[in-house]
Amino acid sequence: MVWTVRLESRLIAAVRARTVGDTWEIGRLMVAPDLAGRGLGRWLLTYAEEQAPVWATTFELFTGKRSTRNITMYERAGYRITEDAAVPAGHIQVAVQLVKTRRS
Repeated sequence: MVWTVRLESRLIAAVRARTVGDTWEIGRLMVAPDLAGRGLGRWLLTYAEEQAPVWATTFELFTGKRSTRNITMYERAGYRITEDAAVPAGHIQVAVQLVKTRRS
């Protein structure tokens, strides 16, 4: 699934998500650079989490190891960097994996 946010005809934010087993994998969350820091990314992350199927028990995402701003936002949202996690094929190899247990 893919969700986008537009301001008139301009794409200003987007995110995608899919199920992988009992995990809701969130990916490619982006916000236009000139609109960063205004809460749009956090809002979109929450929206993507809310769209997860009821049986999904875990949220998972990946971001760059040096993307400190992204990592901070994800940690504030309850995600934790996994230790010694192998980055699956198809993800950038300088990425970190973050997971969050879904609360009922």
